[in-house]
Amino acid sequence: MESGLPDQNLALACGDFRSLPHSQQGGHREVIAREGGLRYSTQMSVEPLVEMKGSITPEEMARYARHLTLPELGVDGQSRISNAKVLCIGAGGLGSPILMYLAAAGVGEIGIIDFDRVDSSNLQRQVIHQQSSIGELKVDSAKRAINALNPFVEVTTFAERLTRENVISIFTRFDLIIDGADNFSTRYLANDAAVLLGKPYIWGSIYQFDGQLSTFWAKHGPCYRCLHPEPPLPGTVPSCSVAGVLGVLCATIGSLQATEALKIIAGFGEPLIGSLLSYDARTTDFEKITLKKNPHCPICSQTPTHTELLDSYEDFCGEYGSINVTELLEVVASGKEFALIDVREANEWDAGYLQGAIHLPLGDLLAGSGDAILAAAPEIIFYCRSGRRSDTALTYAKKQGFKRSTHLAGGILAYIAETGQ
Repeated sequence: MESGLPDQNLALACGDFRSLPHSQQGGHREVIAREGGLRYSTQMSVEPLVEMKGSITPEEMARYARHLTLPELGVDGQSRISNAKVLCIGAGGLGSPILMYLAAAGVGEIGIIDFDRVDSSNLQRQVIHQQSSIGELKVDSAKRAINALNPFVEVTTFAERLTRENVISIFTRFDLIIDGADNFSTRYLANDAAVLLGKPYIWGSIYQFDGQLSTFWAKHGPCYRCLHPEPPLPGTVPSCSVAGVLGVLCATIGSLQATEALKIIAGFGEPLIGSLLSYDARTTDFEKITLKKNPHCPICSQTPTHTELLDSYEDFCGEYGSINVTELLEVVASGKEFALIDVREANEWDAGYLQGAIHLPLGDLLAGSGDAILAAAPEIIFYCRSGRRSDTALTYAKKQGFKRSTHLAGGILAYIAETGQ
């Protein structure tokens, strides 16, 4: 880019690499001048978020000595870090470096919410987990790693999905929220809850070789909805299981998110409030874009139209979740009655299918030909080759009222990679 941004400056992708027509048309984003290859802006400093605790022990003095010698941090800053309570959403690709560096820094209490289990495909990027962790709840694996790194850190785990029903009670316990989630419904839910509770929300996303992050704090600047007022259309954004991701990219973006947290906790430096930072691992280019508060934002403006959480973030995003291969195998082993529906085309079905599956091509499903099958099934699991068509099938099923339905993330390709069958 020579100057400004092209009309579609960000590639459409699973992170949040979307074109930004909403923001540009609304007039609340602007590109800032750059020097060399790095865009920069005049940012704001904020007061420390967390109060200092009573004193630092000799053991802590020794452990955090390199922090204590920093004039911008020192004993007071480390005391605030040690008194902080930070929640990390997800213990996956982004969550791994976030959690490890916050633990190493001595954050007093770290909360982790994640319902997923470790599988072998995670280990390419989710470095908080080990080979021996496969099949284990991610929150348990992550807690063990944190405890091994820093016994002074208290770890609180939530082995569950973040939902409309639990988000307020969980967020209330923490000073700051860091988002390592990989879906839009969780991002909008987390943003809205953070705005309503007045808490800082540090967001990051990754896709293939690209990453983005920002710090949203409604009382000081824009929120996530100011950047993306509406979610992308269902089925237009591939998951990282489909599109792929460079493993080490997680470390770059996740460590920057952890840095943002420490800056806000201790009150040093200039956090990314009002800025979007983008990174391209292929060229090692960083670019920074100024974000302004949307005066018409439905939740963080002076006249919000949303004063409470939405009834359903899944409906808002057209995003209804998925299961992985391990979870599918658990459902099969449990003996529960369910319909496994293959929405691929006939030639793909003829080449091979999962045992017990029902063949119902996506086109036929969307035409209503399979409604009787869906109605008769107590639970429904869709699958396809890679997960994109099954996600579309799931959206259709949910809109038709078949709530007890999901789909297999990564499709039959993920199944073959995991099981070798």
